[in-house]
Amino acid sequence: GRLEAVTQQMGYHPQYLDSFLKTQHYLMHMDGPLPFDCRHYIAIMAAARHHCRYLVNLHVLQFLQAGGDPQWLRGLDYIPPKLRNLNEINKILAHRPWLITKEHIEKLLKISEWSWSLAELVHAVVLLAHCHALASFVFGCGCEQDEGLGGRGSLKALSPGNQCFCEATAGNGCGQELLRINRKRSLDSCMELDSLRERMQRIHVETEGREEMRVLQQDREDGKEQAAVPHLDSPAGLSPPGDPDGAVTGATNLACYMQDPDFGYQDFARRDENQTQVFRVQDYSWEDHGFSLVNRLYSDIGHLLDEKFRMVDGLQSTAMAKRQGCEPSVFKRGIWNYIHCMFGIRYDDYDYAEVNQLLERVLKVYIKTVTCYPEKTNAEMFDRFWKQFKHSEKVHVNLLILEARMQAELLYALQAITQYMI
Repeated sequence: GRLEAVTQQMGYHPQYLDSFLKTQHYLMHMDGPLPFDCRHYIAIMAAARHHCRYLVNLHVLQFLQAGGDPQWLRGLDYIPPKLRNLNEINKILAHRPWLITKEHIEKLLKISEWSWSLAELVHAVVLLAHCHALASFVFGCGCEQDEGLGGRGSLKALSPGNQCFCEATAGNGCGQELLRINRKRSLDSCMELDSLRERMQRIHVETEGREEMRVLQQDREDGKEQAAVPHLDSPAGLSPPGDPDGAVTGATNLACYMQDPDFGYQDFARRDENQTQVFRVQDYSWEDHGFSLVNRLYSDIGHLLDEKFRMVDGLQSTAMAKRQGCEPSVFKRGIWNYIHCMFGIRYDDYDYAEVNQLLERVLKVYIKTVTCYPEKTNAEMFDRFWKQFKHSEKVHVNLLILEARMQAELLYALQAITQYMI
């Protein structure tokens, strides 16, 4: 009956958790432009950009439950061209969203038989931004960490297994109701998991057989006397279908889900005239532009996202702000604007000198790491940063990172779509 790790951590702020679960459920399981299996595969692609095995494994399971083709789990070379064409915008949004242009949008919308509709593309963009930001939260709160490594207090990673926050709805609160849902899901999914494990076993055996034949053939050609043992970590291989606890896992090498793996975050150089211009919020904002566009093309998602943005802004952080000698709203805005600044988004009515006054260097380093390259977050950074914070405050900072990052990616993508439509 344990809640999985992401739900555990967000549960320190129950109102936000309810809002998050409603959005997650709507994106993954309610009516929308994209097929259900494609939604989970897009989530796999997004999580893989940050090497977030926790989310990849979780969505591999959900992909199979949605009836997805197991061959797609071999990597991008085995998926339909239409879905594979999303790789470029996934890569840019994950690491340097300011590079998104209307030409990227036009290319996806005008590729003959493999073209996307505007509604499909908006759904995909929201999914990508959602999963990139959630990967930051997963690493920032230690959900990716293996149990038994220690160093992070009570934080423990729970194997996704047969527990998934993707399917939870939040209309009835999150306390005992979530526990009831979780226990019921664990019981109801036993038969389904057995079937999934059998399918994963078949894929594993087939892949292993093909790899063994390839190695044997290569050995014959090279005149070797011994056949090599197939290596399960090869890009085309899959990990064993289950662990001692019965958890279904995904690809052992996440590289098969991405192209150009060396493409990563680079500091936004706002003083270089050759670089992309600064994104000014007074010219294109979520409230005045992004909300209406996304809500028009993907019904109701705008309201859910807006509620989530407002919810994280309304969370109480009195003790955290008091330590910095300021009002809670001032401290939260400093973190939010600092994150947006790293992506080239500027607010003309904000004095950025406040950031250096409010945020200690160790805190800034932590925020930048979790925001821009979360896979590099380590226990030492975590421990140094967390010394002066309560656990709920730690989670609060990571929720601010999640939402600020997601909004930044959405602003760039939706602005490019708007420019294309004009």
